[in-house]
Amino acid sequence: MALYTQILRIITHKPKSKYFSYISVPPFSTTNTAATCVYDPPPPQLPPFDYSPKPYKGPMVDEILSKRNKFLGSTLFHYYEKPLNLVEGKMQYLFDENGRRYLDAFGGIVTVSCGHCHPEVLKAIIQQSKLLQHTNTIYLHHAVADYAEALAAKMPANLKSVFFVNSGSEACELATLMARLYTGNLQMISMRNSFHGASSSTVGLTALGMWKFPIPQGDVHHVMNPDPYRGVFGSDASKYVKDVQDYIDYGTSGTVAGFIAESFQVGFGGATEVAPGYLKMVYDIVRNAGGVCIADEVQTGFGRPGTHFWGFESHGVIPDIITLAKGIGNGLPLGAVVTTPEIAKVMSQHVQFNTFAGNPVCSAGAHAVLRVIHQEKLQQNCAKVGSHLISRLKHLQQKHDIIGNVRGSGLMIGVELVTDRQAKTPAKQETLHLFENLRELGILIGRGGIHANVFRIKPPMCFTKDDADFLVDAMDYVMSKV
Repeated sequence: MALYTQILRIITHKPKSKYFSYISVPPFSTTNTAATCVYDPPPPQLPPFDYSPKPYKGPMVDEILSKRNKFLGSTLFHYYEKPLNLVEGKMQYLFDENGRRYLDAFGGIVTVSCGHCHPEVLKAIIQQSKLLQHTNTIYLHHAVADYAEALAAKMPANLKSVFFVNSGSEACELATLMARLYTGNLQMISMRNSFHGASSSTVGLTALGMWKFPIPQGDVHHVMNPDPYRGVFGSDASKYVKDVQDYIDYGTSGTVAGFIAESFQVGFGGATEVAPGYLKMVYDIVRNAGGVCIADEVQTGFGRPGTHFWGFESHGVIPDIITLAKGIGNGLPLGAVVTTPEIAKVMSQHVQFNTFAGNPVCSAGAHAVLRVIHQEKLQQNCAKVGSHLISRLKHLQQKHDIIGNVRGSGLMIGVELVTDRQAKTPAKQETLHLFENLRELGILIGRGGIHANVFRIKPPMCFTKDDADFLVDAMDYVMSKV
């Protein structure tokens, strides 16, 4: 019997990666002459990481949650049934109040690009803070000019005029204002399921039911989302483009101010790809109607796509205006609008002023982010690790029917869960269940989409192949338990 058990151990030992192993198979039980075998693999373990968090002596989760509920706005929500009190971060990892380590596969919705508390970015912020923390742009300071020069150097064509703001919402709002002033038209076009901000103006551009307010948002029209997975026309970009042309022909006087779109709906749209060829055709239509084309690169820029530095480049287009935020400062409150000198000139006829945008600390930190992305070859890392991760996720899709679709590029990935692949029925409750279980294994992941059934994977760009393997092995483990 001992020999037979040992042979069975060898036959059944088939780990998928070095972080996924199986426990030894216990001896057979011969009750009622039917041989049975207990087979329950242990959960995968986090990859090793040579760092110990500092002891935390601050308020604990219950006290913080109580204050938050009492004093902060009632619209705030938190992830997880048991809220997390995160007190320290280091590169792609976060630590809670008890010192437990978590793999950050969400990156604070891509706010963190280089990694939490990256030493080079911290060094630039601290050095500048010691010299001068804040000065208004009515005075001169080299930091904002140096960073503007470096950012413009990463742009194609004549996109060389930079306007700094404090957030993505402000950036999209300023871009819309520019489009309307420059063209003399009012009508803006955005895609359904998009997200361009939560200010009083940008909620009109944002076509999601959860963001609708009973306040007229002006001349904004939402065209069909060219979603290759759930869209009514699949990957046929030309049919989605016709919706844009029909609106211009019959819904306006034949002219528009502009069209704004994410090249990859990494946010509340559910990590959705844009049908190939769509942006190129729409850009031509919009420009023929007198409008300008705005690329929302708030979440897709700075090398995250892997193949290109900017998301729009993968579609073979050059926009007239680009909006940036989140990863631009690795967590600093900063945004930017980049456009051509010709379009920028229209703003000189008006007062465009921002007290904090482009302050020395944010400028120094953001400039350091650009240097780190280049020096550590983070774009190439996104391509390499992202390709490996997507490949493993597609293999996992073959094993688990709950995975309806895997999509993405670089470290912008969506995994859509369904209860029926043919009907594409959203697996809402199952997604929530798996989401909670991944947290128990030490993984923080995003959850989104119209039906809240999409895992949004956008980690810090220092994410490693070992991290990717652990993530997939953990997903395999929890899905096997459903």
